Amino acid sequence: MRLLAPLLLLASASGAAAQPYPPPVQPNPGLWNPTAPYVTIGQDEPGYRNWYLAAPWHPAGVSAFNAYLVTYGVGGVVPTWQLLRTASDWQKCGAAPFEIPPATQWPNIVQTLRFVRDRVIPVVGPVEPISVYRNPNLNICAGGARESAHRYVQAVDMVPLWPTTREALIRNLCAVHAQSGSYYGVGLGFYPWLRFHIDSRSFRNWGAGNAPEAAACRSAPRPLPEAQTPPEAPRDFAPQ
Repeated sequence: MRLLAPLLLLASASGAAAQPYPPPVQPNPGLWNPTAPYVTIGQDEPGYRNWYLAAPWHPAGVSAFNAYLVTYGVGGVVPTWQLLRTASDWQKCGAAPFEIPPATQWPNIVQTLRFVRDRVIPVVGPVEPISVYRNPNLNICAGGARESAHRYVQAVDMVPLWPTTREALIRNLCAVHAQSGSYYGVGLGFYPWLRFHIDSRSFRNWGAGNAPEAAACRSAPRPLPEAQTPPEAPRDFAPQ
């Protein structure tokens, strides 16, 4: 358990300037379980412990991945173990519930996590990743796009941990994405209910629909020129 403790702690959201969005309602643990539709037994925290201890190379790989995130300032944005979740359809596909992404692709997740840290969490509160890396075979089985950002560890699907509605989630995330998504070079997507997607592939959005709360997504500003990238980006950051 000592080995697991550093990776199971949920870091508090980093300090950020107040945003002009209504704060989410405070959680009621007895009634609110946003991960239930997406996280099955085996991909939960006990499942992670079992996976972690199942092979001698898993602890070393997790430690190296965590160290990389810390080096680039995004350690603790969310618990590292949750970033190892594969696909929600892992059981149907006969895949592992957790997988350490190839080290050559670790740079791709840094900018995604920066946007989550700097813009998403201040608006919607803490979040929980439910799907991150999908190897090529799992990506096909799970119905992902051929060149899905999940294949390259650019994307994180997550849910808000504080109670909210789909309408409020879309309204707040569309607004913040319209304001700063082009600056960070990130995409925003919505799936049924409260699942949403952030990736560092390009500035775009989808899945918000035509409802009034999605107005900001429909009127998002044009992306910045490719030469203009956010500060602090790692020198080796090069989305594929």
